[in-house]
Amino acid sequence: MQPLYVIITAGGSGVRMNSPLPKQFLELRGKPILLHSISVFLRYAPQINVILVLPQGQQEFWQELCRKHNFFPSIDVVDGGPTRFHSVKNGLKKVPDNALVAIHDGVRPLVSLQTIQQAFHIAQRFGNAIPAIGINESVRQVEGAFSKIISRDQMRIIQTPQCFQAAKIKDAYNVNYMETFTDDASVLERIGERIYLTEGNRENIKITSPQDLFLADALMNYLEAVQA
Repeated sequence: MQPLYVIITAGGSGVRMNSPLPKQFLELRGKPILLHSISVFLRYAPQINVILVLPQGQQEFWQELCRKHNFFPSIDVVDGGPTRFHSVKNGLKKVPDNALVAIHDGVRPLVSLQTIQQAFHIAQRFGNAIPAIGINESVRQVEGAFSKIISRDQMRIIQTPQCFQAAKIKDAYNVNYMETFTDDASVLERIGERIYLTEGNRENIKITSPQDLFLADALMNYLEAVQA
């Protein structure tokens, strides 16, 4: 059995939230969003190695929140970088080559256990697994002043956790940053690796705005109702 790691990236600000508090620290159901995001991985696998990538200036505040909420799992806190790419690269330095590693946005607290399980399973078999969901709305491609309809059947919305054989993703990150690196899969793809998509869950939204926070609370109510 390969050791399991998860890198939680949490370098966001509160600008789009209209809040002085970084969005990962805003409360959802009385607890910081970041705490929810970490907890779901600990529920999936209590032995999982958690690496939290935080800006250095936020680490003391995070420790205060942990004390406040009596949250004391074993977490390796790593300094964040100027971009998400650099933050992930810092986190990967703590991951052994023989591991399976998930890389997850700290503001996605509603990822399901099934999504995590499937992503790790596919990554173990094929080297990587990227959760994705289909698009329900019509989609158009914009080209200057013009646009054209494109088939939504050929489009997917990409989520996290993106899971990898650690040696392969560490090798992929051994490059200089490029603006085309929009996620971890795009970094791996640059070295010629095939990307394997797996099924995500629609509730697994990324909380970046006040509306998202309200939606996340509503989704938690919904999940509690259907699981009752």
